[in-house]
Amino acid sequence: MSRFLFALIRTTRAAGLCLLLAWPGMAQADRTLLVLGDSISAAYGMSLEQGWVSLLAERLRSSHPEYTVVNASISGETTGGGLRRLPGLLEQYNPEVLLLELGGNDGLRGHPPMKIRSNLQRMTELAQEAGARVLLLPMEIPPNYGARYTEAFRDSFRIVASRTGAQLGPFILDGVATDGTLMQDDGIHPTAAAQQRLLDNIIDSLLEIL
Repeated sequence: MSRFLFALIRTTRAAGLCLLLAWPGMAQADRTLLVLGDSISAAYGMSLEQGWVSLLAERLRSSHPEYTVVNASISGETTGGGLRRLPGLLEQYNPEVLLLELGGNDGLRGHPPMKIRSNLQRMTELAQEAGARVLLLPMEIPPNYGARYTEAFRDSFRIVASRTGAQLGPFILDGVATDGTLMQDDGIHPTAAAQQRLLDNIIDSLLEIL
């Protein structure tokens, strides 16, 4: 996991992404689930259709056809970047649910935990003020950043969830980042075969908030 997470800091070259995921027959959809994340959610190194967000949209087509999934994730995104983009996304899509998967790149760059926490909290509050429910996905960083920093970083997600009432989900990379067979050749990103595992890790929390 350390190799995977440490290398994510170099993943800033990919273009932005904002994709509406829908299928024929979904005209009845009148609710939006907005995913705001980094390369983990941006299907880095594969077609967008192979990424876990697309797999989620396909699953919801049957179980929750009233939802349209919008993927606004960008590889290399930080909480600061997400905070700058979120107001426009909220205005454009008026989501009922925001899935927030950010913070890993901040931690790898050594950004102050208080600033990460502030950005996450403000994004959560903005979404809630716009009428959206928020699922906050925690991230992890390597232990070589020091016990004090890694603990403060990890606690940021729990604290934000506690302060705002957002739902705190599980670690989306659980069981993936440490398994070389589920990683791309660059040793940085999960493979297409790992995407279902990413979805499986968070689906229960997401269905609960839906």
